[in-house]
Order: sequence, then structure tokens, then C-alpha cells
Amino acid sequence: MRITLCFLLSCIPCIPWFLPANAADAPRPNLIVIMADDMGYSDIGCFGGEIETPAVNSLAKGGVRFTQFYNTARCCPTRASLLTGLYPHQAGVGHMTDDKGFEAYRGDLNRRCVTIAEVLRPAGYRTYMTGKWHVTKQLKADGAKDNWPLQRGFDRFYGTIMGGGSFFDPATLTLDNTQIPAGEDFYYTDAIADHAAQFITEHGAQHGGKPFLLYVAFTAPHWPMHAKPRDIAKYKGRYDKGWDALREERNQRQIAMGLVKKEWTLTPRDEKAPAWVDAGNKEWFARRMEVYAAMVDCLDQGVGRIVAALKRSGQFENTLVMFLSDNGGCAEEMGSVGPVHDVATKESPLKPMAKDELQTLLVPYKTRDGRSVRQGAGVMPGPADTYLACGLPWANVSNTPFRLYKHWEHEGGISTPFIAHWPRGIPASRYNQFERQPAHLIDLMATCVDLSGATYPDEFNGQRIQPREGVSLAPTFASEPLARTAPIFWEHEGNRAVRDGKWKLVSKHPGPWELYDMEADRTELHDLAARQPDRVKTMAAQWDAWAKRCGVQPWPVGGEKAKAKAKKGKKKQ
Repeated sequence: MRITLCFLLSCIPCIPWFLPANAADAPRPNLIVIMADDMGYSDIGCFGGEIETPAVNSLAKGGVRFTQFYNTARCCPTRASLLTGLYPHQAGVGHMTDDKGFEAYRGDLNRRCVTIAEVLRPAGYRTYMTGKWHVTKQLKADGAKDNWPLQRGFDRFYGTIMGGGSFFDPATLTLDNTQIPAGEDFYYTDAIADHAAQFITEHGAQHGGKPFLLYVAFTAPHWPMHAKPRDIAKYKGRYDKGWDALREERNQRQIAMGLVKKEWTLTPRDEKAPAWVDAGNKEWFARRMEVYAAMVDCLDQGVGRIVAALKRSGQFENTLVMFLSDNGGCAEEMGSVGPVHDVATKESPLKPMAKDELQTLLVPYKTRDGRSVRQGAGVMPGPADTYLACGLPWANVSNTPFRLYKHWEHEGGISTPFIAHWPRGIPASRYNQFERQPAHLIDLMATCVDLSGATYPDEFNGQRIQPREGVSLAPTFASEPLARTAPIFWEHEGNRAVRDGKWKLVSKHPGPWELYDMEADRTELHDLAARQPDRVKTMAAQWDAWAKRCGVQPWPVGGEKAKAKAKKGKKKQ
């Protein structure tokens, strides 16, 4: 039989041409995605922050920092998009985990999508997850579990099914498929990191011949502001100078390191935040940021333990670690307005919880040892018997130099620090460099499929699967252009945006479209919509076509009253 050269060439494994020779010759990489929760663009040191983050900074120093990486502006949609490589509406999580009566807003991952774990496991990967799931409305310990991590492709899981809660006693804490109570001396950020490190160690001992996927979804620094006393003590007095000075300092560091252009004007302080010199109760305001910083610091310590586990098990060199945040800094004032009060009531008896009692409440009314949880302006955050947010003025600092916050599609809501670190796959010439091409959560599925050799399916468990939306980020590791041919789109709570090349069209619901040149004005201070109506019209039509394709509905979604309100709001535009 005559064997042709073409046939021989077709038998060679498909290795991306842009990877260096040492990566092409190596086994398939392990893949780790580490995500912070409600952490702003400038909070970590390598993106301009003053918070001590040596572990994450080290990943940046030995890897690539993406300056224009985007999330979806909110926790549930981001997690759905990250997991599936689709826009969140396509995955059924167009808003949060409540069912609004439309297929794009069921609040549950649908069966027309697959998770990264479901794609990589058939390719020989072991799959692990620790932390926050938050892509299902199925929360009860004795209820349905078909959309829990183990039923969506993960071999092991430790974390919470619900989105938030106390760091000392989180709701829906789960090991694999069983909900469990928090133990003594429990702190959730530590537990997430320690179980991730444990899974890495166990994998090396039991499945060393296989690559693995690990998804680590921290809940820090999402409210409530809970931290350990020793971590808070590190930041005592650090924020006494206030938010105005801290924003300016962060911006200057960003400019000095080349992260942002000096031509991009720092956005004005949010009008809802007073000047620091005019703020009352400065000690309380400073304490809130001290605790926030302690939470980010503790997260970084956890990243350090995860990296240490990789090194101990000999898996560090061939592991791609990707680090990001799920949305911009959070301006919500949960529990931090109004008079000081106890969450507990006469109907909520204050007695210690049993050791085997499960926590089911997002906002517990008492601690496990029976103390009432306190909220209100002036409550000093940190301990388990407090429950409040960091607040808008400090979120304005977190998102330096951008406008707005979590929920909105302006840069403050959707911009995340993103770091890729892979010693065997990223050439040394790229270490500590910036990647300035726009990228998005939808690209993580494509990247994992590309590097793992897995096949993204047309069908899965008898269901037709939607084509993935993103492109592989692997070319950027060798300074090559991405293969993106379509714009990037957003919608959340009626806020909407489209990014096409250097142009961004964005609207804060229910306002009109704004147009920005992101090369000249990424802080979005000079709206060009009136000067370029044709471009606005073209990009708006692109957004409309995308919204129709993905099932986006007018906001607010759900019910006749909501539809009438949405129709009324549209007329005002």
C-alpha cells in the first residue's frame, strides 16, 4: 500500500504553530482559572494597587498581563459565560438565578451549552472546582442537583452553590454533592484555596499521568466585609488619607508602569461620593477599606498556596494559570446605610447553632455561636457578627481610572485585570509584558479547547449544542494577533455595549448610545456619538442583531408589569 505524504502529515497532532518549541513538545498543559469576586481593575499591585499581592504579582512578572480583558459586569452571567464559552443569555443566565420566564433568563445553565469541564473530561482531563458556583437556582440540600458542578462535568467540588454569604459561615457549603456545615475557625477564602491545593496534591499522587482542569472561584472581596484580625492589622492606617488621594496614587502608578496612557484623563470622583475632606466618620470609612484590602490580601495568600502545591507536585512548569475578576468594583451599600441595628428579631432566637446545622441564609441573623449580626452606618466591619459592604466611594477607587461599577457596561463595570502564566508555554521574552488586544470571558473555552486538544461538541448527551463564541488566547503568548472576526457584545439590566476594534458603543439604561474611541479615550469622557452618527447606527444595528440572536429582552424582564415598564422606558429614549 502506498502511503502518501499528505496522509502522514494529517496524522501529526495539531499543535498551534504560534507556541514555542518547548511547549509544542510538552504534554498537554494543566489549566487553572482563578477568579476573584467584585474586585476592581486597580486593586492588585501589578495593576496599580497598594494592596499587598505578591503571589499574583509574581504570576504577572512571569507571564502576560491583558490590559483590555472583559467580563460581563455581574457575577452569575460572568460565571455562565466563563464556563460555557457563550454569552450568558445563550447559556440561560442572562441576569441572575431567578427565572424570568424567557429561555435566556431561566437562571440555570441550560442543556444547549456545555461547560469547560464537560468538554475537557472526554479528552482525558481530570476536572476540579473550588468556590462559588452560582449558575443554578437549585440550592436545597434535599432538592434537585442536576445543575450542580458534579453533574456538569467536574470530578470533585468544594464550595458554595449559592452566590454569597458570611465568610465565617457561608450558605450552601458543599463537598461534592453533599451540603456540610462550616467547621471551627473557618474562613471561606482559606477553605477555597486549601481545597484547591489539596486537589492538586491528590491529583499528582493519584492521577499523575493525566492533565487537569481546576476552576477556583473565590468569593473575596465580595460583601460582607469579613476578614481575619491579623490580615486587617496589616492595613491599619493605610487608608486614612482617603479615597481622593488613593485614586490619584493608583492612577499615577498605572501610568508609570505603562498600563494606562497619561492622555486618558482620570475620571472625576463619583458625584455620589463626598470629597474625603468633607466625609464624616472617617474612621469607619477607612476601616471598611482596611477590611477590603485584608480580604484581597488573604486571597493572594491563597493563590500562593495553590502555586506552592503545583511546585511541590512538579506540575508548575506545565500549568497555565489564568487570573481575573468576575466584574468591576461593587458600589452596592449592602448593610452600610441607616442606623445601627441587629439583624436578629424576637422571632429569631439567639442561641448557638448545632455543629451539624446547615447555614441556608445569604444574610445570617446570628453567628454560629449565637451572637446577633449587626448592620448599619458605623458598624466596624471584619468580625462574623457584622454584615456590610465596602461601598461606593471605595469602589470608585477600585475601578481607577474608569467610570461606573459592577452592573454597568462602561469600563468600570466590565474591565478586569487578567494574567496568563505558563512557564513552558509562554516564551521568556513575553514575561512581565502587556497584551493590549481586547479579549473576553467567551475566549476561555476556546483557549482551553485549543491547548487541551479537546473537541468542542456539536451534540452532548443527545442535545444539540450551540457553537462557541470566543477565540483562543494562545496566539497572544507569542505576540500574535487574535483570530477575532466579530465584535464583542454586552447586556445586563438594560445596560448594553458593543466593542469593535478601537470603537465602543455603550449605553447606561435607559439612556442613549454613547460612542468612544478606546485608543484615545478609554476612560470614556468624550462622547463622539453626535459627531459620528453613521458609526453609531452601524454598531447599534450590530448590537440589535446580536441581541435578537441571543434572546436578549427589554429590561426589566419578566411579567406584564415589567414589560409595560420596559416599553415606557423605551419611549423616553
